[in-house]
Amino acid sequence: MDEVIQVTQWLSSITPRKKAKLFFFTTHADAPSPMVGSNDVDTHEETQLPLATTVALHNFENIDEFLKKKLNTFSCYNVIENEITKTNYEYLRFYSACKYLDVVPPFLDLEKISAIQNKFEMTDEERDYRLLLDSADLVLEKVCDSLKPAGVSQMWTALRKDRNLIRGVKTIDIIGFFVDPNPTGIKECLFFFIVRFLQKADKINRVNTNRLERLIAQCDESSSCEEGKTIDFIIDSLRFYPTELYPFGFCLIMCVIEGRDGAMQEIEKTMEISRHLGMITHTEKNPTKETIELVKKELMEPKYQFYSSFTCWFMSHGDSNSMVLADGETIEREWFLTSFPDISTFQLKPKVFFMVSCRGANKFSLKGDEFEGQSATCDYYDIGSALIRNRMLDITDSVRDISYVQPMMDTLVAYSTILDHLSGRANTHGSIYVDRACVLLSENISRGRSLTEILEHLSQDLHEILQETMDEDRIVYKQACHYDSFFRKTLKLPYTRHPKEDVHSAPQ
Repeated sequence: MDEVIQVTQWLSSITPRKKAKLFFFTTHADAPSPMVGSNDVDTHEETQLPLATTVALHNFENIDEFLKKKLNTFSCYNVIENEITKTNYEYLRFYSACKYLDVVPPFLDLEKISAIQNKFEMTDEERDYRLLLDSADLVLEKVCDSLKPAGVSQMWTALRKDRNLIRGVKTIDIIGFFVDPNPTGIKECLFFFIVRFLQKADKINRVNTNRLERLIAQCDESSSCEEGKTIDFIIDSLRFYPTELYPFGFCLIMCVIEGRDGAMQEIEKTMEISRHLGMITHTEKNPTKETIELVKKELMEPKYQFYSSFTCWFMSHGDSNSMVLADGETIEREWFLTSFPDISTFQLKPKVFFMVSCRGANKFSLKGDEFEGQSATCDYYDIGSALIRNRMLDITDSVRDISYVQPMMDTLVAYSTILDHLSGRANTHGSIYVDRACVLLSENISRGRSLTEILEHLSQDLHEILQETMDEDRIVYKQACHYDSFFRKTLKLPYTRHPKEDVHSAPQ
């Protein structure tokens, strides 16, 4: 069958709502960098004009033309080139969006997709189409689905009133002031236009969504929300880090085994919980400084831009300032923590570090006969109102900026103990902190809990446990853990538990 006829038949089989969503997912706002094959031409025409004309004219001709052009580009594309190009990203995004929406063209060359994934050096786990979807776009899709056409129309009216923001933007004038968003698919096109416009204007990104939240807050709840939804519910959904679908993120486990009883148990537990959370996991046993540098270099590879979060477990001996590596050398804890968050592939994404090591020799000792023989380190242990607002500063958009971000932002560091104190271990089970953290993380999957809630529970749980030093003094003591957070949103655990076998059998 002629390719033109095939494309036409494929387009006619897609509903207007799905066309709008396919266009939105395909015109991803965050251009990958660095990359070749991109002239950095202003993509305003490509990403906003088709949406604007669709809303104004109530037909999808321009979006259809956009999708036809994409398919033609992919059809002619030669994957032999060694460099990763803009087209590589676009092809993978397009395929994943089609797969997600269940509209994969029957004539799409899947061998090319596999060849592109080879260029990215993706493992079998990483070839799951869900990894290629942008989690922030998925959150925005759900926000759109929660709003009625009247709600999106009210957002548009509020946006049009901000004359400083819209001045000189031709696509705004194409749509006009009054919009009828009721025809099928027009609501989606208008909402996605608003989102992409705010992103291009540097007013929102995957972390900073305040400007979008303010537009939604101006909607009338009775007419703007779908049944069962509220304005507060919709806004709250934007205040979590976007980690939709599988995988939840990338997990790096570094564990020094030499001289650390129970270290293999620590690896097994952290691997198991990371897989239950839906993370793709990499383990480094007995890391050295050279190992760490190689891992950092690897994490800068283009494929890691597809991940929505990063978690690292680092388990070793240590003191107040440093950690002991497998070869006996030490690294400064501060150097380790500040070098990873600056990796470009994970910018604007949550980064969590579990630092499991002693930070000194002090201990919170418990004295008295009633504590003798009681410890968890023995072998038997097993595991505002408007009035207030009117008196506050009026922070205008002119003094806000989301372009420059301090590297440690969106990072959380969880320590197994407080400064200058021991981090306890069980003789055969390794770190008690690791054990209790994995138990609590596992118990709270599907409960809608945030990571910080679980860490607070962990702090309470760990501090109840009596531990005992392994020297001849056999001192009974308690351990206190804590965390430092630079988060700008809330990180929730996924709602689905991912057993080991499910990770490998995910749909391709």
